[in-house]
Amino acid sequence: MDGEVTFWPAGKTVKVRRGTTLLDAARRANVPIRTRCGGKAACFMCKVSVRPGSELAPIADNESRKLSGLDGDNYRLSCQARVAGKVEVDVPLDPLRAAVARQLARQAEESDDLW
Repeated sequence: MDGEVTFWPAGKTVKVRRGTTLLDAARRANVPIRTRCGGKAACFMCKVSVRPGSELAPIADNESRKLSGLDGDNYRLSCQARVAGKVEVDVPLDPLRAAVARQLARQAEESDDLW
């Protein structure tokens, strides 16, 4: 085990072998990352943001084509990105949780406006 991945916002860290995909590391850490294709870079659902300074293997052609330029913005497909050292990953909320969070934030703003 010579790699370490921290998933945000969960704050969970897991030690893994170099070459492990971020998706497999997330599964070991019990961090849900949505995927429909089973890790074959076909669905784009497992896209995550990797924090600067993270140590990942270079992006492969298949992943680069799928990201269509988003890799420059530190996005990677978790099913394809492989750990090469210490990595920090921002996992987006699944759409339902994100919608609930937005609704709660709106309600909080509305209640603040009443006072």
